[in-house]
Amino acid sequence: MIGERLLDLRKDAGLTQDALAAILNINKHSISAYEREKSEPPDAIKVAIASYFGVSVDYLLGVTDDPGAHAAHCDVLCLPKGFPEEAKGSLRDYAEFLCRKYGQAER
Repeated sequence: MIGERLLDLRKDAGLTQDALAAILNINKHSISAYEREKSEPPDAIKVAIASYFGVSVDYLLGVTDDPGAHAAHCDVLCLPKGFPEEAKGSLRDYAEFLCRKYGQAER
């Protein structure tokens, strides 16, 4: 999946394999191998590709068809270790209650 997405992103940007390789500071053969699914880029290169093209790594990997970065769209609340699984629904309900109480839209 990453090869197809990389190829599409590169072509849409009007870049050659040589140009993208220079941007990512890798060689053209690596770009070619990634696009043909002959090898998979290391995580650092995946992040660099996503950052350069303004897409999420999830999009590159085919986890989602939404190219937008997801981290900017949600806040994360770390629950205490051992938080009961069955209590998570109640926690979501309470969070929605607080959003309504303080005039915020539901998430």
